[in-house]
Amino acid sequence: MTDWAAIVLAGGSGRRLGGVDKAGVVLGGRTLLDRALAAVAGASKIIVVGPERDVDGVVWTREDPPGGGPVAGLAAGLAALADVDLVAVLAVDQPGVTASTVDRLRDAAGETGAVLVDDGHLQWLAGVWRTAVLRTAMPAETDGASLRSVLRPLAPVEVPARPGEAHDVDTPEDLATLHKRHTGDQVD
Repeated sequence: MTDWAAIVLAGGSGRRLGGVDKAGVVLGGRTLLDRALAAVAGASKIIVVGPERDVDGVVWTREDPPGGGPVAGLAAGLAALADVDLVAVLAVDQPGVTASTVDRLRDAAGETGAVLVDDGHLQWLAGVWRTAVLRTAMPAETDGASLRSVLRPLAPVEVPARPGEAHDVDTPEDLATLHKRHTGDQVD
């Protein structure tokens, strides 16, 4: 199988979640960062873009400026990555993405890449890309750039999301729904 790496974007401010550090949110006994790292555990190298934590086996980097958005985060991750054919790009706040999800995306990557699609919505932060294609697509100015505008022209293969794979944690309501799903309990 082709050598591949992973970039996990974990530098967001969690504004819609009340300023909560999403990477540290615990869901079903594991942090969102632990879940994302488990999804890419088979990667030859894992780059985490965000505030450094005490986690072994990953390379830490920060986007410039910190909080500059997902394109800035992706650029920082790519800068820390040696040449590999494929790179999985995941947001830390998608606990439904698993190693199986990443395997399906890798298998479907095609000429440019593959992303999950849920109800017709392309999930730009749940994909596997040809590293060289991503490097070429990155704009010179990344701060505040739209990830959709950078990645859509690459016309990735669309991989249908399985139930729950594309759910993310953006709001307290999202977190409450996922807690119910993972624990069966009500969340206040």
